Amino acid sequence: MYDEREQSPEHGPLAGFTVGVTAARRADELGALLERRGAAVLHAPALRIVPLSDDSELLAATKEIIERAPDIAVATTAIGFRGWVEAADGWGLGEDLLERLRGVRILARGPKVKGAIRAAGLTEEWSPASESMAEVLDRLLEEGVDGLRIAVQLHGEPLPGFVESLRAGGAEVVGVPVYRWLPPEDIGPVDRMIDALVARTLDAVTFTSAPAAASLLSRAEERGLLDDLLAALGHDVLPACVGPVTALPLQARGVDTVQPERFRLGPLVQLLCRELPSRARTLPVAGHRVEIRGHAVLVDGGLRPVPPAGMSLLRALSRKPGWVVSRAELLRALPGAGRDEHAVETAMARLRTALGAPKLIQTVVKRGYRLALDPAADTKYDAAV
Repeated sequence: MYDEREQSPEHGPLAGFTVGVTAARRADELGALLERRGAAVLHAPALRIVPLSDDSELLAATKEIIERAPDIAVATTAIGFRGWVEAADGWGLGEDLLERLRGVRILARGPKVKGAIRAAGLTEEWSPASESMAEVLDRLLEEGVDGLRIAVQLHGEPLPGFVESLRAGGAEVVGVPVYRWLPPEDIGPVDRMIDALVARTLDAVTFTSAPAAASLLSRAEERGLLDDLLAALGHDVLPACVGPVTALPLQARGVDTVQPERFRLGPLVQLLCRELPSRARTLPVAGHRVEIRGHAVLVDGGLRPVPPAGMSLLRALSRKPGWVVSRAELLRALPGAGRDEHAVETAMARLRTALGAPKLIQTVVKRGYRLALDPAADTKYDAAV
């Protein structure tokens, strides 16, 4: 019999799950973190970034700041601040920009951007412990901004109410767009990800920027698949966002998301390592502990990859654990199987082989198949059904 005490699996916590990555920037890093923990990764950048040196809007803002220095500058991301200085260098304006900023009160959103500011030979006046733009805004409004000229480094994501609140307080705001998001040049990967989400072949999808979330939703709407996508994200596929700003486009469509306490890639992956296994269906079957994951099954802690048709059958059986499921019902669960019930027998044989424990699934002559739920669990699951 299976010993229910905790085991030490050789596989990672995300083994058997497939996770979508929509990021354009740092996608390789996020994908590597997920794969190291056992996940299969589907990458489809939902947008692309305009190179800083090619961005006329950034050049215009840089010249405006050099010609007329702001009273305060708000730096929001390290990569954006470094990129701004590097772009200014490329235009021959680097020294002029830094000279202007030396006489400016600089507020940094967090420790990474503080490091970028100091690396440029500048010093920040203050940075919030929370790394929150809301706290930066509160401080500015508390001190009073009426009549002040404030440069705000934008970073591709909306800053809800930030600029508007400063202007309402009487400030003149100069936006510094350090990079801009545009739709991807090749829309094919995004379409494939939308198809995978609608088909529920992904277990989770990650978002690291609000524009990526908005872009994915917009493309689904163009294809007439928005309702299907929202249904998948609302019930079957876990949407994981790096922070609350990133989640806004999804929340506006009524989609609940999960977010780590610290808005970083590492905590985002750790969150998935907790959430996805907790959502997996676990059953005591024929003396074994069976955990049903996205594209694989853990049998007594051992990872058993299962073909897609087999997973469809296993999920159908697990919805009625211990009860007989007819061949006709299982045939409907098989994608593209047609009307031949022989397809069920073929897929079932492959499923049993993949599981490595044939007695997990019993054949009930002339009726169908059932999961061999352990007798001790019958009462519990009978009541549930």
